[in-house]
Amino acid sequence: MATITMYSTRTCPFCVQAENLLARKGLAVNKILVDQNPDEFATMIARSARRSVPQIFIGERHVGGFTDLLALEQAGQLPQWLADAED
Repeated sequence: MATITMYSTRTCPFCVQAENLLARKGLAVNKILVDQNPDEFATMIARSARRSVPQIFIGERHVGGFTDLLALEQAGQLPQWLADAED
């Protein structure tokens, strides 16, 4: 199964929406709370070149935020991204 990592904060509604979308698909998320760890916030910025949350990765591939994840799902591309990450 593909590893899904989501950089998040405790109060981010888009993070909750992303986590719920993935949970409905039966997918586990490795959630990293960047508001509790400045080093992880720096890692998130280095990996994504973005400062907003959520930042979602499937394997090492950067999805983006919730709207990017939702667009993948609506376009039917999320299963392929998950499959590609398992290779």
